[in-house]
Amino acid sequence: MKIALSTGGGDAPGLNAVIRAAVLSAVSRGWEVCGIKRGFAGLLGEDEVIALDERSVRGIAHLGGTILRTTNRGNPFSYPRKREDGSTVEVDRSDELIANADALGIHAIISIGGDGSLGIAKRLHDKGVRIVCVPKTIDNDISGTITTFGFDTAVNTALEAIDKLHTTAESHDRVMVMEVMGRNAGFIALHSGLAGTADVILIPEIPYDIDRVCDKIVARDRVGKKFSIVVIAEGAFPKGGRESIRGASLPGEAKRLGGVCEELAMVIQQKTGKECRSLTLGHLQRGGQPTGYDRLLAARFGGAAIKAVEDEQWGTMLALQSPHIVTLPLDEVLREPKRVEPNHDIVLTARAIGISFGD
Repeated sequence: MKIALSTGGGDAPGLNAVIRAAVLSAVSRGWEVCGIKRGFAGLLGEDEVIALDERSVRGIAHLGGTILRTTNRGNPFSYPRKREDGSTVEVDRSDELIANADALGIHAIISIGGDGSLGIAKRLHDKGVRIVCVPKTIDNDISGTITTFGFDTAVNTALEAIDKLHTTAESHDRVMVMEVMGRNAGFIALHSGLAGTADVILIPEIPYDIDRVCDKIVARDRVGKKFSIVVIAEGAFPKGGRESIRGASLPGEAKRLGGVCEELAMVIQQKTGKECRSLTLGHLQRGGQPTGYDRLLAARFGGAAIKAVEDEQWGTMLALQSPHIVTLPLDEVLREPKRVEPNHDIVLTARAIGISFGD
């Protein structure tokens, strides 16, 4: 048995812990393991395929990032290729990928990635590739699993920032607007905002009214609470408006969300007269050592992925359905993305203690 591991999409704390657990679990069965560099680029001649063994994964569980590197522009069904005139065209290289995998004697692939990688895996499975998936995203927006590794670390990074913003905001009687990642899901903003006792939390699932946001800030000011903390997800938008796009995307890359906090801070300052500052955490949320929870979850996913390969559960994704790790068909997982439910108990708790969602 020879298996290959691939990490695709944005990086997340815990990827190396998955790789380590999968490699050691496979080696204990007498299997051969290799790693495909930069998503699937290593199988397309754009990078390399490397051998993985016990020595390769020694001392990596606590490290952020991925030793296999990653990319969010590596869809083999729509792979960017430069023409002689310098322009870029997207081509289908999936047959080439499958042929190269067969030539290397790869029996099965474990793909570790988010919704984009899961969609690619489903299409490869439909073409006969034996593939098992491990869900990876700091956004926690993959259906079927209670949580994904990397999410807890991202929330803790955001929480640490909120804690620090409280002291400077209170010292200067300022409004601090902090933008966190999450794309079209508000889980990071919701969890970190509630844990960090933010005053306003704005998420994509609950479009906000800027006047309601300002009402909350002014109401605090009237009762002597001269500062406010606003946490906003990068994909949040006002009622009747749309999400904020930051710059141009590269060929094969999804649109880049972000920049919403600067505009929001400016409007709040204009409407309330309060001094307002903004902060975008950005890729800090992807970096650094994974928390203990994420390391444990990642290790469980890595070991369970090898078991799924052993059981020939092709075209499936591992999922945490507490307290167990289960396998789910990719068709089911991809049916719809996971989003914050506006009536979830976390939202209701936040409302009950006075946090505004701008609605």
